Amino acid sequence: MSQTKTFLLPDLGEGLPDATIVEWLVKPGDTIKLDAPLVSMETAKAVVEVPSPVSGKVLKLAGAAGDIVVTGTMLAEFEIDPSMPQRAEGQDTGHHHAPPPASAGGASAPSPSTTTTNATEATPANNEAKRDDAGTVVGAMQTSDAVRSEAAVAVGGVKAMPAVRAMARKLGVDLSRVRATGADGVATMDDVKRAAADGSAKAGTAPVGATQVATSTTTAGASVATRVAPTSEAPQRTQLSASGKPMRTQPPGVSVSGQPEQLKGVRRNMARVMADAHAKVVPTTLTDDADIHAWAHGNDMTARLVRAICAAAKAVPALNAWFDGDALTRTLHPHVDIGIAVDTDDGLFVPALRNADMLDARGVREAIGRLRTQVESRSIPASELSGYTISLSNFGMFAGRYATPVVVPPCVAIVAAGRARHQITPVIGGFESHRVIPLSLTFDHRACTGGEAARFLRAMLDDLGLPN
Repeated sequence: MSQTKTFLLPDLGEGLPDATIVEWLVKPGDTIKLDAPLVSMETAKAVVEVPSPVSGKVLKLAGAAGDIVVTGTMLAEFEIDPSMPQRAEGQDTGHHHAPPPASAGGASAPSPSTTTTNATEATPANNEAKRDDAGTVVGAMQTSDAVRSEAAVAVGGVKAMPAVRAMARKLGVDLSRVRATGADGVATMDDVKRAAADGSAKAGTAPVGATQVATSTTTAGASVATRVAPTSEAPQRTQLSASGKPMRTQPPGVSVSGQPEQLKGVRRNMARVMADAHAKVVPTTLTDDADIHAWAHGNDMTARLVRAICAAAKAVPALNAWFDGDALTRTLHPHVDIGIAVDTDDGLFVPALRNADMLDARGVREAIGRLRTQVESRSIPASELSGYTISLSNFGMFAGRYATPVVVPPCVAIVAAGRARHQITPVIGGFESHRVIPLSLTFDHRACTGGEAARFLRAMLDDLGLPN
């Protein structure tokens, strides 16, 4: 009697309860080998390829491209082929596994004909151990003890990161015709963009054979697997965003249908984090205008805002801090890592500008440019989306004067800069037109006093008032 295995969606290292299907790399009836690419899944920050946990025939897949799969529920079902390589019992797969479910009697093992792979704990009781803050798109969420790393794998004989594959599909580039310049023959984002610009690798121009063969090579060189697809229709390709950004699923604003749409990816996580912040923080906002009339030519506004935050954090450390509302403890940081809000069509990202207090204006601009590029290409590491000590939102580049920005725990403060304007300012002997920047400072009143917040804002105003 053949043995079947149900593969549950593992925790992909995001600490989120679900993920979105980007593209199936197989279809029911295909034969797949152990660790060969099974599916591309989108989480709140990136696209990762999930490998097959077994060798055998694909019996069932959970949904189509764009569907949301809950962590711990069925992702795929296989008929195991005992003549093909299989993972040894108890061998580490890189995912966090729960014990097999008990029968009604509570003691017996699963039936020999069906085995279920649990990739995440099924009940909150199994998750009580304290975990490190993993960081997400707009804040801090908890993650499991095991993290899956995004790696370049070979599909169709071409090695590339999942984000690079998605970019190639968006630009209409055939990866098999791209000249790969990365280490070990890996196609990079620059390779894809170069091919798109010169038109040397347009998709759809190469003949497609009756049989498709995909080879998967792990980065450690531990296994090589080949998947042979039948001559029937190929797996359906995902329709990509029309926003011009490398979004993996269609954002809600692409088409206006008047009907409810399921939030996915970044926006889905943003909704959760904002609700969590609303429930946990006691926010209070102070506003004032920074007079920048004395600025010398060439001052960069974002760099000056970053410098002002660093100066204020040094003068009033209480706002450059983390607060634990459950334990009623706070951590004052000697360094300043600023979370820079980056708005995209896909949702809000907050990468961390590390050691901002050690950077000059040029260093700030280069670091922010690098972070923005990584956000737009969805290649930013998870480590860059967590651990900041205070946040900055420069929403004034679009519109608006003052705001009540959201403080995301464990941080206790966020600074928001509105649209710069000119206003009439009284001076000795008359009036002058001065340029000002509207500032809003929201802080968690559980962690710091109104006086501390006001002194912090005063220190920012003083630094911004300097010519250079």
